[in-house]
Amino acid sequence: MAEKRYVAYVGSYTHGTSKGITILDVDVEKGILTKRKEVECSNASHITISKNGKYLYSIEDEGVAVFEREEDGDLRRINSVSIDGMRGCFLATDVDGKYLFVAGYHDGKVTVVHTRHDGSLGSLMDGVFHVGLGSVAERNFRPHVNCVRPTPDNKYLCAVDNGIDQVKIYRINKRTNKLELVDILRCPRESAPRIIRFSADGRYAYILFELSNEIKVYSYDGSGRTPEFELIQTVSTLRKDHDKDAVHNAACALRLAPDGRHLFCTTAGEDSVSMFNVNAEDGTIEKKFTLPISGEYPKDMVIFPDNNHIAVVNHVSNTITMFKVDYEKNLLIMNGKPVSVNLPNSIHIWAVPGDYNN
Repeated sequence: MAEKRYVAYVGSYTHGTSKGITILDVDVEKGILTKRKEVECSNASHITISKNGKYLYSIEDEGVAVFEREEDGDLRRINSVSIDGMRGCFLATDVDGKYLFVAGYHDGKVTVVHTRHDGSLGSLMDGVFHVGLGSVAERNFRPHVNCVRPTPDNKYLCAVDNGIDQVKIYRINKRTNKLELVDILRCPRESAPRIIRFSADGRYAYILFELSNEIKVYSYDGSGRTPEFELIQTVSTLRKDHDKDAVHNAACALRLAPDGRHLFCTTAGEDSVSMFNVNAEDGTIEKKFTLPISGEYPKDMVIFPDNNHIAVVNHVSNTITMFKVDYEKNLLIMNGKPVSVNLPNSIHIWAVPGDYNN
């Protein structure tokens, strides 16, 4: 049986020299990315793909764009739709592939877009503006929805609000195609929750906090009438716990390895990546290392499908740096030369469409 083929996509801002989406070939064994081409899409700050792997959705100035993923991973634009608001910052699909969810950082809005069977984007089904006040801090005084992600059981949508220190939890009403607020996970003041991810078995949630530079681990239970999140652990992302200069740092990316046994995060300021071992029994994490990433402002990262390599996109230094992970010695070993990409913001690796579900 032939090995799976993979392709990487990097979404970038386009007020520099980038065209929007950079396509890169992936050598999984060597842990290397090689630039192939760029595809035009204005300020493609975040991307995701459809449930079947055939289509790629991207943020753009006009709203959201959708591309068909060709056999080798190249992209062909299908259409785009407006989201009746300011440019979004994060995309996610539901488990059934019926909805595309858009997070609005600038206007504090959660938008729901219908996805059609032919891959094109349809009408806006719902749009909810968050309300409320955060602290008096410059960045934390009004809603900023930074991440939207369905729970693994597809019962709820978690909208992480970086500005008012909350995760709003919505029920997805399949009859009306509307969002119904059912609960609010209130986080510490000025902690700035940024991203939520779930364990593969759906029992645990991991939330990264941008200003407090922490990861909080929650148990999740969606079996009752309302969702239940219970805090079980808080761990620092920083090289030095209780660092006096922590105010200059900002936790950025959060990724679970494909094997589910390791959790990675990046932190700007100290420009580092941290790795944690994940306890499959209780969901808790244990930090194994925090190391420099040879770049500035590591806004996102990705783990290769072999679990043995990572790539980090460095927004300020305009590079992607690649590393081999030595799990025995808890080290990162740099792989090859950095790849040049202007103003990179997000990165993903997916199998090409023909191998996606194999």
